[in-house]
Amino acid sequence: MDIIVSGSLAYDRIMDFPGSFSDHILPEKIHILNVCFQVNGMREKFGGTAGNIAYALTLLGEKPVISASIGYDYHRYFDWFLKHGMNAASVRIVEGECTASAYITTDRSDNQITGFNPGAMKYPTFLDFDKFKPKETLMFVAPGNFEDMVNYPRACKKRGIDYILDPGQSLPMWDINDLVQAIEGSRILIANDYELDLIMHRTGLDKKALLGLARVIITTLGEQGSQISTLDGDTAIPVVRADKVEDPTGAGDAYRGGLIRGLAQGKTLEESARMGSVCASFAVECYGTQDYRFKPEEFDERLNRSR
Repeated sequence: MDIIVSGSLAYDRIMDFPGSFSDHILPEKIHILNVCFQVNGMREKFGGTAGNIAYALTLLGEKPVISASIGYDYHRYFDWFLKHGMNAASVRIVEGECTASAYITTDRSDNQITGFNPGAMKYPTFLDFDKFKPKETLMFVAPGNFEDMVNYPRACKKRGIDYILDPGQSLPMWDINDLVQAIEGSRILIANDYELDLIMHRTGLDKKALLGLARVIITTLGEQGSQISTLDGDTAIPVVRADKVEDPTGAGDAYRGGLIRGLAQGKTLEESARMGSVCASFAVECYGTQDYRFKPEEFDERLNRSR
């Protein structure tokens, strides 16, 4: 099966704040906020939703097609792709822009504040859908260029390609009608619990109504695992405990990679979601979103342990 991952490519600048944000933000002074958080250094990592999900899929033995835009400073990222056997053939290079950059600060309670410069992500990609066989293709639409997020679900439905919609951080940008149309016909709508509440609030649709548009809703719940919802009911998927927790950044993208791998293999939703939880457990054990590793036997051992 061909797996297409549409989303962003970014350089992540990850910083750790040794205190708690809440100790330095006064609620009654939020209208004149002027705060400086002194961090314990900075690490630059490869990131972006498309890069992170494709990395997880590559570790799991897949060869996903990456649909994203990258800037003139693409060379280091492409070297990373080459090193890990990832295919950049469908990545658009925008020479007049830098690659998208995320500046992520995490406090000791794992709260995060992120500044994001979209850079080349402002430019849509030009994916040729006609070269894919509809019944042998699965597309994952992750936060990235907004035109792609709106247009790619339409292109998939026109051609009979299954797609998973993950609107994520892009939700404030959506026109309500476009959002509803993108959800309608998706194989899965995936979101964290806050994002799902926001979708329901913005569309005016409750969960049952959303399930009339999407076949499945998967809600990620952080340390509480995830939940699969269909019109037949809900199924709880427990979190898989990591050996240690170093950095939560990228765990959601790793989950999505494991989930997609399971679906591409023809596994059930529950088994696929468990694979997502296993992949996420490896991701949190390392700093950065593409620095974790595992051997197939290590993944299988942890998956068996989670059953």
